[in-house]
Order: sequence, then structure tokens, then C-alpha cells
Amino acid sequence: MDANRAIRSPVIRNAFPHSQHSSFPFLFDRALVILAEIMASTSSFLPSWPADLAAKGWDQLDILIISGDAYVDHPAFGPALVARWLEHHGYRVGMIAQPRWDSIEDISRLGRPRLFVGVSAGNLDSMLNKLTAQKKVRSTDDYSPGGQPGLRPNRATVVYSNLCRQAFPGLPIILGGIEASLRRLAHYDYWSDSVRRSVLFDAKAHLLVFGMAERAIVQIAHRLNRGETVDQLTEIPGTAHPLGSPRQWKHLAEASSQRPGDGKPLLLPSFEEVRADKKAFARMARLAHAESSPYHARCLLQPHGDEAVWLNPPALPLKTEELDRLYRLPFCRAQHPSYEKPVPALATVRHSLAVVRGCFGGCAFCSIAEHEGRIVQSRSPDSILEEVRLLVKGKGFDGTLTDVGGPTANMYGLRCKNEALQRVCRRSSCLHPRVCRHLGTDAGPYLHVLRALRKVPGVRHVLVQSGIRLDLAERSPAFVQELAQFHTGGQLSVAPEHCQSHVLQAMRKPSIECYERFARIFDNASQRAGKKQYLIPYWVVGHPGDTLADVVELALYLQRHGLRPRQVQEFIPTPMSVATAMYYTGIDPSTGKPVAVERDLRRKRAMKSLLLYWDSKHWPMAREALVLAGRSELIGVLVPKGPRKRR
Repeated sequence: MDANRAIRSPVIRNAFPHSQHSSFPFLFDRALVILAEIMASTSSFLPSWPADLAAKGWDQLDILIISGDAYVDHPAFGPALVARWLEHHGYRVGMIAQPRWDSIEDISRLGRPRLFVGVSAGNLDSMLNKLTAQKKVRSTDDYSPGGQPGLRPNRATVVYSNLCRQAFPGLPIILGGIEASLRRLAHYDYWSDSVRRSVLFDAKAHLLVFGMAERAIVQIAHRLNRGETVDQLTEIPGTAHPLGSPRQWKHLAEASSQRPGDGKPLLLPSFEEVRADKKAFARMARLAHAESSPYHARCLLQPHGDEAVWLNPPALPLKTEELDRLYRLPFCRAQHPSYEKPVPALATVRHSLAVVRGCFGGCAFCSIAEHEGRIVQSRSPDSILEEVRLLVKGKGFDGTLTDVGGPTANMYGLRCKNEALQRVCRRSSCLHPRVCRHLGTDAGPYLHVLRALRKVPGVRHVLVQSGIRLDLAERSPAFVQELAQFHTGGQLSVAPEHCQSHVLQAMRKPSIECYERFARIFDNASQRAGKKQYLIPYWVVGHPGDTLADVVELALYLQRHGLRPRQVQEFIPTPMSVATAMYYTGIDPSTGKPVAVERDLRRKRAMKSLLLYWDSKHWPMAREALVLAGRSELIGVLVPKGPRKRR
């Protein structure tokens, strides 16, 4: 809207009717001009304030999305992506980001939506977003303006849902996002050190959408729009719903079966059982992970006292043309202009490209497959090039594409060579314990995209900074050569994780020899390209199966190879991963065998200090770790001896 015509605009005037009766008409006219300028800058964003509704001439939203993240209109931010997808299907969608949780004032500022309110904690689990592996409060929040912490509550999905129930009595509440997705069943919560119920019951929500929500959320919207009630939406793939009385579910439990393919639901151990018995928890984890394929998964039923949660099979993955359509939506690719400070997470993705979704790696500590799916979905080259041309024309682009990837960059374009077999396959990983012979591993499609991007006018550098799966990369010397020659900016981060074979086995990761082979190939490729480049390996301590003695061996390995790591991560048990089930139960769910688990926080800090053996700040704790491990002879070898005590 032209600010010079603001005071004559009925949209602006009707938004503030009291201005017409003011004793200071000039001041109100000036205020309306300023308001019009703000509205002009936000008109491309989804409505977030009452004036935005007035500017669009809307009297009511169809759907309201609540997000624990700041409002960044970019496809890398899940709530914005889902909101744009709903808008694309013809719905009036509003966005309220990081509302206050001490009243319903923020939640209700856009009024009651017609169909439903969608609730997401944001791109991260709210507890992981707030607390470290040592259970200390993080000093920053990358998904908030200025990195300011404390702008979302603990267990945001539950808190926001309770506020929505107060603000909009009787309105369907639909949960989504990674926090809800990974807490859809009874789960171990690291931060409270307890087994918690499905988040559906704590939030008292009507439906939960798990995984990538595009298919399910549009079907929900269409059916509610046709006049169906939320209680009728019980069979949508990729959703879970509560069964609120024994009459609703006990006959289903009696009809359940452990036999796949008979069309009956699979009865999981109840919440009470998995809370009381770690073997039951491990069994629940094994059964639930086995039912992760959208092609043959069964419905799951888990009792919670007199209630139960019903999970439908996962939604089918998006086809390439559907994924292309999603990334073609009119994102502003910017944070909302009402924020005075930058949202740090946006800087990471502003000039990057998400070209692939999902992961078939099956790493034990990772929940990507449980959320994005085990079937890799790839965008078309035309869609990727179209997005790059938009970035080149956009404000602030300096010629560098900071990343071309996704969960695992070199899985782009890979798929099972036998579609019929894929529809019945029950392997949890296509790569572990060995690369499946039915998996296509040709890096050609990814190389084709990278080569095309290098030719786009205005693009000077194309970097790959997403994860690289080493056991796939070593199968393609041509890919490693071009990665070193064109797509590495001096350093390439990789994730060997550990050197001990039994720890890597528990992680579902390839051997350390795989990392060593890749390192040689990459070093040779860098030399041929005339570049001096370095691998930055990423290491994890405290994973189930990893003991203090194992970390001593890892530290010695690093010292022998002249490696001084800067990226050392303490394992964090996040809901629904296989490793989290190992951590809580001390049992490998897939084998039933015991697994060593380190739970003491100080000992885990000591583990990390051992890998930072080269840093004098960590020497005192590293010496303590060597004493605890019974390896005192390494004091003076791995780390210097401490000062002698005075007599």
C-alpha cells in the first residue's frame, strides 16, 4: 500500500475506527501513514497481527499456526513451510510466533480460526533447544531474534496447546513439528530422566501429525472444511489420535496381532509397562522402529491407563514434482520485518539449498529417519536451478551458495533399484551393517546438479557443507574429486564418530577404516586440484556402548594421527532414537543384548576432556579421566603431568 494514501484507505481507517473521533487528527493521520509503511513491508508475509488481517480484507482466518521459533518465512523453517503449503491449497493462514505463555493475549490476537489451530514447538525439541547434554541452560537460541534465550517455554507443544484450549474452546488442536513427532508414543525424556506419556495426552490435543506434514495437514484441512468433525479423522496416514475410553480401544487391542500383513493393529507394551520394565521399553522401541515404512507399516496401538494412542502408518513420501511445487511457493526467505535483531538460524540457510529429504542411513543416535522418513526424496534439477536464480537476484547474495544438500548431501538421487522389493523390505538401514546390493549408489545425479549450479551466472562458489556419507562417497572417486576441487572451502566436516569397532557397531556407523580410506582419497583429490585442504572430523563421546576405556583408546588414536579435534559432542538422548532406548534400558533393542551406558555427567565431561588432550584448559580433567580409567601411566604421554603438590 502507498503510504501517501494511507489516511484515505478504508482498510486502514476501519482497522482503527477511533482515530476518526480523535482530538488530535494530525497525530492519528501520521500514525496511520507509519502503519501503512509497516504493512507494505509485511504484506508478503502471512498475517501475524490484526492490522495484517485488515490489510487483506479478511474477517477471519481458516487456520492459525503457532510456532516456538521466530517467524522466518523460509522453507527451512517447518511451521512456515506448512503454513505456505496450506495457503497454496486455498486457505487463509495466519502465523503467531513465540507467543507469551503467561496469558492468552498473544495466542488469540488474530481471533478464532474457522477450522483448526496447528501447534509446533519449532525446528527443535524445546528441551533440546534450551538445555545441553550436561543439562545446563544454553546461553543462546539460534531460532530467536538476536539469539535471545527464554522466548519459548519448556515443553512448548504442551504449553501452547493448553493456551489454545483456553483461547478457543472446542476448536480442533493439531500438533506437529519435530517435538510432537518424536514424542508421539511413550518415550524416555532425558531432561527429566523419566518415561513420559505420549505428548497427545499431556497436550490434550485432538490429532498429532508426525513426520513431514504436507500430505496429512492438507487432508485434515480439506475434510474439516467439508464439514467433518475432528473425531472422524481417524485413518489419515501420518497421524496419531487419542482413544479416550476403554470402550474405544479394548476391542482393538483384543483383535491386534503380532503377525505383519494381516491388516490388524500391532499392540505395543503400555505406558505403564514401559515405565516399570526396561525390557518392555526395549521391546516397544524394536516394534515401533520396525513399523516405519509407509508401504507396509501396521497401525500401532499403545494403552495409557484407561486411554490409548492410535498411530496410523507413516504418510507416503512426496514425489519429485510435489517437492518441487513445495519449494516453488512464494516464501519471502527473510525474517519478519518486525524483528529488530537478526535470527541467527536464518544466516545458516539463507543462501543454501535443500535438495534432498530423508535418510536411509539408520544411524542409531539420529531421529531424522523417524521424522523425515527412510525413503530419500529428491528435487528435480530444474527446481533447484530455479531457486538459485531467485537467490542470485535477491538482496545480499555474494555469489556463494553455502550448501547444496540436506540430511545427507550425497544421497541425492539415490533410490532402491527394485521398487517391488522396497515395498516389502524391513531393513532399518540400507547401509548397515553393509551397503545393500539393491541400493543405487551412483553419484551421477548429484554431480549433474553441482555442475549445473557452477554454470549459473552470478554464482562464483558452490559449497557442500551438509553431511557426507563416507561409505557412499568412497564408491565414487569422481564425486570426491569434484568435491575437493570445486565444493570445499579449505575445510570439510565429516563424521567418523569413533574408532572402536563395537562402539561404531552400536552407532550403526561404518568402521574407522572407511574414514581413513576416504581421508586418503580426499587428500589425493585435493593435491590433484592444487589445493591444501583439511578434513574436520566430528567425534562423539558417551554414546551407548562407549566407555571411559574406549575414549582413552580414541584419544590415543587421535594423538597418533596428529588430530586435534575441535568438534566433540557429548551424546544427547533425544526421544525415539534407537540409541536413546539403549541409553535408558541398557539393552540393544535389535538384539536384546546388554549395552554399556555412561550416565554420570562428570565422567562424560571427563570423556570429552580426553579428546581435547591438546588444550591446556582440559588437562586437569583429562588427568582425572585417566586415573578413573586405570590408565595413570598415560599421564605425561597423552597429557602433561600436573604441578607437584607442595609439602
